[in-house]
Amino acid sequence: MKAIVVDRNRPGRPLLWQDVADPACGEDDVIIDVQATALNRADLLHREGNFPTTPGRSEILGGEAAGRISQRGSAVRAWSVGDSVVCLTLGGGYAERVRVPQRLLMPVPAGLSMAEAAALPEAYLTAYGNLFVNARLQAGETVLIHSGASGVGTAAIQLARLAGCRVIVTVGSAEKARLCEAMGADLAIRYHEEDFVARAMEFGGGEGVDVILDTVGAGYLQRNLELLALKGRLLLIGILGGTQTEINMRQIISKRLAVLGDTLSKYSVAELADMKDAFLRDFGEALDDGRLKPVVDRVFPIQEAEVAHQRMAENKNVGKIILTVREH
Repeated sequence: MKAIVVDRNRPGRPLLWQDVADPACGEDDVIIDVQATALNRADLLHREGNFPTTPGRSEILGGEAAGRISQRGSAVRAWSVGDSVVCLTLGGGYAERVRVPQRLLMPVPAGLSMAEAAALPEAYLTAYGNLFVNARLQAGETVLIHSGASGVGTAAIQLARLAGCRVIVTVGSAEKARLCEAMGADLAIRYHEEDFVARAMEFGGGEGVDVILDTVGAGYLQRNLELLALKGRLLLIGILGGTQTEINMRQIISKRLAVLGDTLSKYSVAELADMKDAFLRDFGEALDDGRLKPVVDRVFPIQEAEVAHQRMAENKNVGKIILTVREH
């Protein structure tokens, strides 16, 4: 089969579409003929050698995929060859075929194209797991979502609104602000023009926010702590603004704050499967009836993965960037 391979011996670590060995199918696995996969920040970090991985993960990029089952292991009973599925992967999504444990599979939701389906797993499971499992977000609470127009951000807006929460986002442009507000955000703060702490405090009458979903890291840490209300929860899922900073810990103690870090790459297959099952239990109906729908930014053929990576690196995307591998 063909797959995207990172050439780590050349400047810039170019992405090459070339022949590699086919994945082997274990008894609890399926092989998926990939039709589409999606970009994640983890792919850019993995390409640079700066991403934590776990044993058993493929060296090929790509943490999610949508396609059809072409082979199944001897212990697989719930799925058949030819079924259309979407899933998190243990790496390997940037390829014509990928091996996936059967417990990670989801049916492609009604009404979604394969490209839209490929935008689903990483964004929605990251948002769901952090907001509703880690932070235990409740109806009536206020959540601030940094990088609101990203894949995870747009998923988090939809999930929080369905749960009856007030939603504030930070974005980098007027276009991104309009998108987030159209999706249900109560306030979109353009961080280049406004101080997000002051604006969010003003919006909430000085009360602060209950939960913050943060992709920035060190650059926002102290301000996030200042913005959180009593018993607030800070969810750290990215380090776009750096990994080291100095903070005043008094805020954490005096307001009884919780600071939680999370990355799906460190979950076991069982943990990922349990997360997927809980998400479908709580929001599967909303997926099927269209109340939840992934936002797709651009679709590129996989041979143009280099161009797609550059678009994400420049923060131009609004929603998820998709790579198509085959049409049918």
